[in-house]
Amino acid sequence: MSFISASGVKYSYEDSDKNVLDGIALKVNKGEFVALLGHNGCGKSTMAKTLNALIMPKEGVIYVNGMDTSDEEVTYEIRREVGLVLQNPDNQLVASIIEEDVAFGPENLGVEPEEIRKRVDNALKTVDMYEYRTFAPHKLSGGQKQRVAIAGILAMQPDCIVFDEPTAMLDPNGREEVLRTIKTLKEKGITIVLITHYMDEAVLADRVIIMENGSILTQGEPEEVFSQVNLLKKHSLDVPQATELAYKLIGAGLRFSKMPLNTEECIEMLEGALS
Repeated sequence: MSFISASGVKYSYEDSDKNVLDGIALKVNKGEFVALLGHNGCGKSTMAKTLNALIMPKEGVIYVNGMDTSDEEVTYEIRREVGLVLQNPDNQLVASIIEEDVAFGPENLGVEPEEIRKRVDNALKTVDMYEYRTFAPHKLSGGQKQRVAIAGILAMQPDCIVFDEPTAMLDPNGREEVLRTIKTLKEKGITIVLITHYMDEAVLADRVIIMENGSILTQGEPEEVFSQVNLLKKHSLDVPQATELAYKLIGAGLRFSKMPLNTEECIEMLEGALS
């Protein structure tokens, strides 16, 4: 059984007659890294909020580890299973000292103090922020703040973390810090759902889902999805730069065995095509 399963999910906001989510069906397996892409306003962030029961579908159902998100009796448990990291880390940092901030979640779960200490230390070490544990959050860079926000979720020991454009407000260094952290979490077996508009982030995923106007346009492994260049361009969606270059070279007469997703693959395939 899939860890997350959504079927026929529809949602509209009170001030609008238009469905932000319009019949979404998707599955996420335990331990999988899924990237969710699409234009602003396509429903990505709304979908993220449904996955840990922050909002309820108007139609359809979502199951998290077998639990129905519409069942209020299990809402608390669902939010322990699925953590949500927001775009702006300042919206998730609540304490004046980093280790106190990371402890906030497990304290609210009623975890014993000795266990909280262990969880805080382990979470900060996982995101490589342990040496900053006594710092004030306002002294950190954007990337460091986001890693502390991730540590706060980790301390609650979720099986899945949904990242809602976690690098959108960061500089390149901050983005790289957060991506390294996400890779580490994937290696630890945590299920990852990454909402992003950066193609170089999406290619790291096991599977890519592209949304358009509240529906799923296409999905599959990164190579499968990004090889559909004509479809994506038709919907004014980007592809990785290496894929874009290969697409233009194919148009000029070169042949590639498959579409490259990054610079290294592109160089390798160019060498093969020109040899």
